[in-house]
Amino acid sequence: MPSGYLLILITSTLCAALGQILFKAGARNAETLWEFLNLWIMVGLFAYGVGTVLWIYVLSRTPITVAYPFTALTFALVYLAGALLFGEPVTIRAIAGVILILGGLFLITAP
Repeated sequence: MPSGYLLILITSTLCAALGQILFKAGARNAETLWEFLNLWIMVGLFAYGVGTVLWIYVLSRTPITVAYPFTALTFALVYLAGALLFGEPVTIRAIAGVILILGGLFLITAP
């Protein structure tokens, strides 16, 4: 994959993860529908939207079998953010899962 497409793919992945993190931040302590319409969620929707547009662009120019494994990177990024930003529990089992995900991504994408 050309490095330009790789950069766009990673940016797309980061935008998707950022969107999820902002959704979580905006949803904390919200109870009514109107409370979910806040700045955090709106910015999260924007980030997710940008990521989606970039994702579609990459898909139009690279094989899906090359691009799709990068979606697994969002799992690792969101898990890390959950632990660091929201104080969510980290377990050895979950860390092993994240390592396996990253190892799988490496195996699928390495030349």
